[in-house]
Amino acid sequence: MRNLEAWIDAGDVVALTGAGISTDSGIPDFRGPDGVWTRDPEAMKLSSIDHYVADPQVRRRAWQERLHNPAWTAVPNPAHHALADLERNELLTAVITQNIDGLHQRAGSSNVIELHGTLSETECLGCGERRPMPDTLARVTAGDPDPACLTCGGLLKSATISFGQAMHLPTLEAAASAAMGCDVFLAVGTSLTVHPAAGLVDVARKAGALVVIVNAAETPYDDVADLVIRDPIGEVLPRLVHAPA
Repeated sequence: MRNLEAWIDAGDVVALTGAGISTDSGIPDFRGPDGVWTRDPEAMKLSSIDHYVADPQVRRRAWQERLHNPAWTAVPNPAHHALADLERNELLTAVITQNIDGLHQRAGSSNVIELHGTLSETECLGCGERRPMPDTLARVTAGDPDPACLTCGGLLKSATISFGQAMHLPTLEAAASAAMGCDVFLAVGTSLTVHPAAGLVDVARKAGALVVIVNAAETPYDDVADLVIRDPIGEVLPRLVHAPA
């Protein structure tokens, strides 16, 4: 930890976060031993664009899942706040997140790159119009099980990236630029098995950054990391925050 604290204090840190940083906030991960997909493999269909478009039953279940998503009541935990504090102390330049829960922003992080989009908005698969998610969820609560776009009548989904759906090129470019420009690349709570997010480790390493992985389970990048930490995320990250000089 002493080496890591020294590296962090030197500044120019970029964090890549995955589901593991939000589990302490009550949001379950997907692939872990008690993950959503581990307990219910059928739930993976909700994250497949092909199943979502083709099957009205999948869409109806997806809307019920959104209605009761734990993100609505979750609050940022000490790990989220620690990254926000590092940014305020001008040590961390960006958070690249695979999460869609918005907890980094609620903790105070301002430069958040959301690789997989956001749950806070809906997006029409026809015309691309975006609206606040609460407005559409109100329609679901009122009895519409599969609300359509109010502008063009197209299919609506959360403004997130599903399996089989193209990622937004400007978002990927921003993430790659952040990874290339940092001195320390801090991968937190991510299995590093989903690409292109996992590939950002390679981008950072090739640019000369130190790679630090904080994750409970092994990842495919442990062997190339400069430091691997298995301690709880909610304990590790707060220890990296010091009062600014």
